[in-house]
Amino acid sequence: MSIKFKYGKVAVLMGGTTTEREVSLMSGKAILESLVKSGVDAFAFDPSVESLQCLKDYGTERAFVIIHGKNGEDGKLQGALEYLGIPYTGSGVMASSIGMDKHRTKLIWQALNIPVAKSQFVEKNNYDKSNFKLVVNLPVVVKPADDGSTLGLKKVYEISELSAAIDYAFNKSNKILIEEMIIGSEYTITIIDGQIYPVIKIEAPQGEYDFENKYYSDETKYICPYDLGEMQSSIEEYALNGYNAIGATGAARLDFMIDHSGDLYFLEINTLPGMTGHSLVPQAALAKGINFDELCLLILDGASLGK
Repeated sequence: MSIKFKYGKVAVLMGGTTTEREVSLMSGKAILESLVKSGVDAFAFDPSVESLQCLKDYGTERAFVIIHGKNGEDGKLQGALEYLGIPYTGSGVMASSIGMDKHRTKLIWQALNIPVAKSQFVEKNNYDKSNFKLVVNLPVVVKPADDGSTLGLKKVYEISELSAAIDYAFNKSNKILIEEMIIGSEYTITIIDGQIYPVIKIEAPQGEYDFENKYYSDETKYICPYDLGEMQSSIEEYALNGYNAIGATGAARLDFMIDHSGDLYFLEINTLPGMTGHSLVPQAALAKGINFDELCLLILDGASLGK
């Protein structure tokens, strides 16, 4: 069976109206070029330009979703595709919604004894600046509870810096997390269709794995595969349990840290991880002998409805 016949007409959904639009377009372009090179009848589709209904008009048979952030990764788009009857890649409605909500993900993981950092959840509607009390220990990381790519994130070392950091995060979202800062090494682990991929250790300039160092800096170093010795098996077990607990399917990436005392903390799950030249999932796949073109087809193979 030819590649073109196997997959039919494939829309690569990219861009959108999210705060991570730029990253989505970079990922989408790389995926589209790869699929076309492999012989797939693929085309670019930006929901901010055309109505999703156009997907049916174009005869779309599968959707490769790579729209990061709100309205792309939080279940809304997945629900619309299910309504249209178009199989799509990645996690389903429920898992996408939970995975995008860092607070609720942490509550589920805590129930399974997956180690996470202590945090304080704050909603904008209930926030009283004059009477606010911090209930976790400084230093902390203040970040939106439902966005990614470190957008809206601030590190706070002194209580005098807290109010401004909260205001900054609320400019990005109405729900934020104030999380005790883990000082140590940063890692990530990929799972695709329940299969565990090699761990990557991230070494960013000055230890700041921010938006610039994630997507544009050539100074950020990635060590893959990275052997965590005696901790490896337990980390893999925690990661798989965390993936399954929210009902994730397809490709997902779980970020974690190990502090200077050797304690482990899982930070979050990304149910639509990036696919740019600096992205982590392609690096993990390559360490397992799967190149970018093969990875794109592997993810596309998992497109389905009613997840």
